[in-house]
Amino acid sequence: MLIGLVSLFSMSGIKPVHFFERQLLWVAVGLCLLVVSSLVDFRLFRTQSAAVLALYGVSIVLLLLVISSAFVIRGVRSWLTFGGFSVEPVELVKLALIILLAKFFSKRHVEIYRIRHLVVSGIYAAFPAVLVLIQPDLGSAIILMAIWIAVVVFSGMKLRHFVLLLCVFSIIAFIGWHNVLKPYQQSRIMTFLDPYKDPKGAGYQMLQSMIAVGSGRVWGKGLGYGSQTHLHFLPEPETDFIFAAFVEEWGFAGTVAILSLFFVLLWRIIRIGMRSSDNFSRVYCHGFAAYIFVQSFIHIGMNMGLMPITGITLPFVSYGGSSLVTLLIGVGIVQNIKINARRAVAGEM
Repeated sequence: MLIGLVSLFSMSGIKPVHFFERQLLWVAVGLCLLVVSSLVDFRLFRTQSAAVLALYGVSIVLLLLVISSAFVIRGVRSWLTFGGFSVEPVELVKLALIILLAKFFSKRHVEIYRIRHLVVSGIYAAFPAVLVLIQPDLGSAIILMAIWIAVVVFSGMKLRHFVLLLCVFSIIAFIGWHNVLKPYQQSRIMTFLDPYKDPKGAGYQMLQSMIAVGSGRVWGKGLGYGSQTHLHFLPEPETDFIFAAFVEEWGFAGTVAILSLFFVLLWRIIRIGMRSSDNFSRVYCHGFAAYIFVQSFIHIGMNMGLMPITGITLPFVSYGGSSLVTLLIGVGIVQNIKINARRAVAGEM
């Protein structure tokens, strides 16, 4: 979060909206909710199906409200406005889906091999993913399905079921390409293969991002001296391309630092899950770690020209209250799992 704040501070004055000041507010709100969620016993989700289904249901209703909303940003209906603030319900959906899948598979870990459990859990993930695609938000839909795949694999999926799953996804991808994706989304994916084919159009964002990353070299240009960012060549440097903006100013050294922090964070979350005594905790921690990893991987990949541009933000770093607050609540749940595991060990001693 500090890296994100430093990057946003560097961008102060580039645009009329003061991203740094607003992000400070979201950091304060998120940290308060992290403390609150770390104090709420996570076993509520493990034992109370009604609470889990209610959270999932509320997130679905919010997605339906988004689709019916007239609030459009860059051609996408992804936000709801409340009192001058905009919230992105899909961020809540990601956390709700992780909790729901953790609850679902923790009760069925012995018979996870049964295909019907994969189908039912897949429906839980596919329904919000379809609603997100309608917005249209391809990146978030990919994250939702990636969370489901990760949880299923961690829960003990059979190889033949995994192969079957790949075949189904191939068919869905083929149908989605011809019937769901918008022309500009198809153009982004095709341009990824050759961004120089349309350097002033569909390939512009990727090329400018690659230039920013490469120009950082070893030590970067220095805070506030990123030419691609400050001369307005790099689009959306506070959200979709914040990694490129950061690397331009901090170079390869900054890249190593931020990747190391993500590695430590993911290692800690997975370690807490592996040391937990119940299946819900293990599945939740693995699912939450997969969520952070996949979203970070896609964001960094598209900033470096290694993946198509899908509008994915960098967890904890990019500007955005909905994403940051949801992630910090998720971290609070992990912290509560750690606290209860420690109490259990102390009780046994």
